[in-house]
Amino acid sequence: MTTPSHQATEAQRESFLEAAQKEMIAFERKEREFRKQAKQEEALQLRLPLLS
Repeated sequence: MTTPSHQATEAQRESFLEAAQKEMIAFERKEREFRKQAKQEEALQLRLPLLS
């Protein structure tokens, strides 16, 4: 049996984990876009054809 304070702590933990996961997904998306842009810029500088 769980106490109300334990339930509140679990709810806070779940909320925190959900927020952290959303932040990580957003960071990873930005990182992929950054790497893609850097790759394109490097290809332009080296005059290489762009590959997907």
